[in-house]
Amino acid sequence: MSGSVTLILGGAASGKSKFAEEFCANTGKEKIYWATSQIFDDEMRAKLARHIAQRGPHWTTLEEAFSAKLALSGLNPDQICLMDCATMWLTNHLLADHALTEAEAELFAAMDGCCADLVIVSNETGMGIVPENALARRFREAQGRLNIALAERAERVILVAAGLPLVMKGRAL
Repeated sequence: MSGSVTLILGGAASGKSKFAEEFCANTGKEKIYWATSQIFDDEMRAKLARHIAQRGPHWTTLEEAFSAKLALSGLNPDQICLMDCATMWLTNHLLADHALTEAEAELFAAMDGCCADLVIVSNETGMGIVPENALARRFREAQGRLNIALAERAERVILVAAGLPLVMKGRAL
């Protein structure tokens, strides 16, 4: 039996990750943080250290940039897993030139087989201007399609803007 899925969307620096962390904390479940970023420089290393300190010691962090199966397969119903974020996960696959259809199929299969509750953070990228280069346009289209597919699978979808949540689908917890 799969757990519930909540999708939290927002723009860059909208407060979506903070909201997602608070959402998970309010469930009373054991908190798992699925970190999808890859660390390539000191700036990213410092940012990740700040985020870990901000979350505090009551989170278990899983670092997995690509495989949803590896990240989600060992979880149990007493846990809630925060994937932060689907945008980085998609970017990792896109830049590694992986087949996005296959990567997404693995993600959806792992979600379907996961018995923990999932909270997925993702960037809403469709509200800006049309990007000037082909890679950015390909990313924006892929992110939009991924967000639509995630929203279809989610019981709850929340948009965060300026730190304020707007429930778009389902009910707030």
